[in-house]
Amino acid sequence: MLYDFLPNILSGMVITLSVGIASLLMALLLGLAGAAAKLSKSRWLVGIATLYTTVIRGVPDLVLMLLIFYGGQTLLNDLAPRLGFADAININPFVAGVMTIGFIFGAYLTETFRGAIMAIPAGQREAGIAYGMSIVQVFVRITLPQLVRFALPGFQNNWLVLVKSTALVSVIGLDDMMFRAGLAAGATREPFIFYTAAAILYLAITTVSILLLQMVGKRYSIGVKAAQL
Repeated sequence: MLYDFLPNILSGMVITLSVGIASLLMALLLGLAGAAAKLSKSRWLVGIATLYTTVIRGVPDLVLMLLIFYGGQTLLNDLAPRLGFADAININPFVAGVMTIGFIFGAYLTETFRGAIMAIPAGQREAGIAYGMSIVQVFVRITLPQLVRFALPGFQNNWLVLVKSTALVSVIGLDDMMFRAGLAAGATREPFIFYTAAAILYLAITTVSILLLQMVGKRYSIGVKAAQL
């Protein structure tokens, strides 16, 4: 029974991974921008970034997903006639899912990157500038390698949670792995089998992710002595 539906569920896993990777890219950009804003000397930027992280981390992911997909679509259709659009506007579930998950985890990565940057001694950046490096060179040669090392544990946790959060896109009709597992469970009346299969596939994704991120961590920890407990 599972064998008949497995290829369809596996093809749904491709959509799940696509949502996860696209959301991660958006979250990375928002996280770096948010961390830079929080560490800036501008009160406005600090205030906006603080409001962003506070609100997003305080509202459930599912609420935001439904708010953006259904609430955003209603708002656009209310505004469309005033803007000269005669046809109804439909938000693509993939776009809505990526935007929502990326926006949510951008807030978490903001704090991850902010903490990582603060862990780097300011004297190193000042020394680079005194040596004649540009701001970009200081970031690429001094800040970024250490940022990756310090941020990797928090980044790994966020990525694993993000992967699991992609299951939420099934509630807005995206044909992902959970959606297809639900269809198979409904058609066969065997929910335990198909939801267990989906759980195993999610576990496989997170396990491979952990192994890959551990390799990255070792690469960026070369020459760094581990603390002895």
